Amino acid sequence: MQYLEDPLETTSLVLVWEKDPRPNKQSKTPAVPKSLADAVASCGGVVVDTSPGTGKAQGGWLDERISGSSLKLDPAARRALVDHLGSDVGRLPALLEMLESVFGAGTKVSAPDIEPYLGVSGDVAPWDLTDAIDGGDVSGSLDVLQRMTIGGGRHPLQILATLSNHYLKMIRLDDPDIRGDKQAADVLGMKGSTFPAKKALDGARRLGSDRLAEVAALLAQADLDLHGAKAWPPELVIEVLVARLAGRNRSSSGSRGRR
Repeated sequence: MQYLEDPLETTSLVLVWEKDPRPNKQSKTPAVPKSLADAVASCGGVVVDTSPGTGKAQGGWLDERISGSSLKLDPAARRALVDHLGSDVGRLPALLEMLESVFGAGTKVSAPDIEPYLGVSGDVAPWDLTDAIDGGDVSGSLDVLQRMTIGGGRHPLQILATLSNHYLKMIRLDDPDIRGDKQAADVLGMKGSTFPAKKALDGARRLGSDRLAEVAALLAQADLDLHGAKAWPPELVIEVLVARLAGRNRSSSGSRGRR
């Protein structure tokens, strides 16, 4: 900061602001401090945002970089590349550079061509896991879990926290007096869109009181096991929990617990 007050004219200084590289730290890049941004601007510096963004902006960022590659990826290869990256889209430039070095500029590439070079699948959003579990998809839930723990470097305790928060919302809405999305959002203290409250309310109604009690017991036992109650590796504890939760959701489609 002090250097930026009077930088040398012969110096080209590049500052890179990114997320904490240490495992299990913040998964998103924090905002640049206003004091730093102001100091850069005051000495004539330029801020270039290279982040991929979210939603449609992220889709455009991906398309632009894939199209700008010297490789000719067919539609299936493009889909395979995007699906593999998941939410870890920042890996795309390095991955494209590696594929270009393997196949050479101008080469037409298919999905089977690139699959051996993709490595570990990238991280995915937490709701991908809870959606798979809520859908009763045991195999799909475990696949998503692997992407989060291996590709995303998330600790099993982080996964447990996500699942506990997800089901706690349902438990709080397990009340016959709660009749609509707006009322559910008020109970959960949510502002703005009522969609998250609607999902939680639908889940509470689908599972019912008895099944939610089973889920709470599973979460509590997993918490104990992760803190040493059972001599299992943390990864195994969370895998078993996810499989059991997905199994409970699958069986709930055929029968509902007591309301």
